[in-house]
Amino acid sequence: QVQLVESGGGLVQPGGSLRLSCAASGFIFSRFAMSWYRQTPGKERELVATISTSSQTHYAESVKVRFNIFRDNAKNMVYLQMNSLKPEDTAVYYCKAINFNEYWGQGTQVTVSS
Repeated sequence: QVQLVESGGGLVQPGGSLRLSCAASGFIFSRFAMSWYRQTPGKERELVATISTSSQTHYAESVKVRFNIFRDNAKNMVYLQMNSLKPEDTAVYYCKAINFNEYWGQGTQVTVSS
């Protein structure tokens, strides 16, 4: 069955870094664009970054320069490298696979606080 499993979240101080990972299985990973979204309580889920099947990337303005999305098709993995983290980056982060179908992971909590 299709699975997306995020990992790498945690507590980090402002200015710190985290790398989120998303392990995919149950579908042909290389044929899917992959995205990272985030959500805070009471707010809609927002797109953070997307990487296409040809590795073209797109970022939300709020994370440009600081975040980097990349994928490893041989390992069926997508990553989100997050640098210079700010308290407003605190959220549950989800990965999503997009083709004709859409699949979501269960999310991983990122907390940026001193």
